[in-house]
Amino acid sequence: MKLLTLSALALAGFAVPAAAQDVKVSPSITAPAPGKGQVVFYRPGGMGPLIRCTVRENGKMIARVGNGKYYVMAAEPGAHAYTAKTESADTVRVEVEPDETTFVKCKISMGIMAGRPNLSPSDAAEYAKLGKKLKQVDAAKMAEDIAEDEAKQASAGN
Repeated sequence: MKLLTLSALALAGFAVPAAAQDVKVSPSITAPAPGKGQVVFYRPGGMGPLIRCTVRENGKMIARVGNGKYYVMAAEPGAHAYTAKTESADTVRVEVEPDETTFVKCKISMGIMAGRPNLSPSDAAEYAKLGKKLKQVDAAKMAEDIAEDEAKQASAGN
C-alpha cells in the first residue's frame, strides 16, 4: 500500500521524500530542523557544464547549483513551485513534508542560444547513485549570490 501511495505521489508530480525511502543518503545531508522540511537541489552534470541552475520560488532566487553540485535548503512544509529559467522556463511542484528531505534534480538540455533547465522530482536512491561525485555549494557563496540577485532585482524595479 505504501509503495502504491509513493508511486501515485511521484506520478502526480510530487517528489518522494527521503524519509519514505529506505536509502542511505550522503552524510553531509543531515535531518531537517524539527517540524521543518528541506529540499536538496542538485545538478548531476552533463550538457552545459558552465551553466548554473538558478532556482526561484515566487520570483525570488533560493538556490543556484552548478555542474556536479548540490544545495540543501530549509523549507516550510506544504506545496511549493520551483522554477528555473534560461531561454525557457521549467517548473517543478513538490510537497515538502515536515521532518523529511525532498530531492529536485536540475539537468540542462540543448537550447538554441543557451541550455534549457529541466527541473524534475527525484529521490534519495537516485541522488545516492551519484555517490561522492557531487560537491556541496558553499553556504556563504550562496548567500552572496542571493544578495547580489536581490540587488539586481531591486535596481530593475522587480
